[in-house]
Amino acid sequence: MCELYVKADPILYESRSRSLRICGVVTTLRLENQFWDILTEIAEADGMTTNQLVAKLYEEVMNYRGEVINFASFLRVSCTRHLSQRRLQAPELSVVPRNTGHA
Repeated sequence: MCELYVKADPILYESRSRSLRICGVVTTLRLENQFWDILTEIAEADGMTTNQLVAKLYEEVMNYRGEVINFASFLRVSCTRHLSQRRLQAPELSVVPRNTGHA
């Protein structure tokens, strides 16, 4: 089982910083590449850029919660929730065939 994780391409868990404007303020966010990729996927599905999506998520969570203690963590959780939701909508995409040892 661990082989699935340990063989992940190191570029996926390498961190990358991006500068973007949120509510008129330029800020820098640092996330692992895989999370940036997922955010890009979500943004493209919604017809936005990744920066537009991140700014929109920030505005919406601020309107709903009034504060965001750790926005980078919020984005990571948002990505995992997106993947979970996608799996529920298309369960056949998440089924990984098991090697039974039979030819």
